[in-house]
Amino acid sequence: MTISGSTVSIIGAGNIGSTLAANFAAGGQDFLLAGRDADAARKTAADLDGHAEAVSVDEAVDRAGVLIVAVWLNDFQQFIADYGERLVGKVIIDPTNPVGPDGRGGYRKVISEQESSGQILAGLLPPGAVLVKAFGTLSAPTLAAAAWREPDRAVLFYAADDGAAGDLVAGLIRAAGFDPVRVGGLEQSIRIEMFGDLHEYGALGRTVTRTEALEAL
Repeated sequence: MTISGSTVSIIGAGNIGSTLAANFAAGGQDFLLAGRDADAARKTAADLDGHAEAVSVDEAVDRAGVLIVAVWLNDFQQFIADYGERLVGKVIIDPTNPVGPDGRGGYRKVISEQESSGQILAGLLPPGAVLVKAFGTLSAPTLAAAAWREPDRAVLFYAADDGAAGDLVAGLIRAAGFDPVRVGGLEQSIRIEMFGDLHEYGALGRTVTRTEALEAL
């Protein structure tokens, strides 16, 4: 299953990026893979049966129409500052959770309680670049374990203001082995970030099927 007409890049080969890469490869989705650690990106790509091509971040930005930026919030902000107008015309997928260590073995929000990283990042993009919030609602271990679950496919929530971009991301969610459910526009992205009511580490507290997801909305 491949998204036609748009090359996909995953930027970031850490826990989320490498897990998504494995899920996409299992679904037959071809993509570019880039990261600050080029050796890690090459090693990950080499294990994915030819579905991933390891490239530089510059090449990933220039060649792809869809960029999944799987990095920490501050790194994502720097990425936008660095690439600016080169992001125009692209769909930028944001899996970030605006959290950091709380000093007690857990996490705390690094922005105000009422803010979402999705809205913050969307506000930093140049006009003509579209942000969709997706792929950050589950931890990396759950993202790996729950993919391709049958018969009731597990849900991944997403938030999008742009309908066409949202449909494209819904297709990628299916290609990663999940059932997409849209929560609304980006004003709802806080609900699918860590501590939000639809996040694994929020009130929902688990993976859900489509029926359960629609009830939770």
